[in-house]
Amino acid sequence: MFDSFIVVYKFISDLHFYVTGGDDANELILATVLQGFFDAVALLLRSNVEKRTALENLDLILLCLDEIVDGGIILDTEASLIAGRVETHGGDGGAPFSEQTISQALASAREHLTRSLLK
Repeated sequence: MFDSFIVVYKFISDLHFYVTGGDDANELILATVLQGFFDAVALLLRSNVEKRTALENLDLILLCLDEIVDGGIILDTEASLIAGRVETHGGDGGAPFSEQTISQALASAREHLTRSLLK
């Protein structure tokens, strides 16, 4: 507990992973979220979880976070499903996110938004 927040963490080589929750949060659920996030990142980075690789693939890591939590609500903790959805999103634009121009990324985001609104 840190200043009325529950903090769970994991240190791997030169990276530090943290998940925080309010003082009324369940520590086991936060630990499950942390483990699911770490496992999904490890799958996406092909078990090469280190600072340089993480920085080069920050877009995928942020997509992992987006797939796990939305507005403070935990959506999923299954690493293989999370990694699969992130890889699927990465393939929609044709080029990897790191190689897309801003206009391509905005067009891809617009397409995803219209698809989600039409469902």
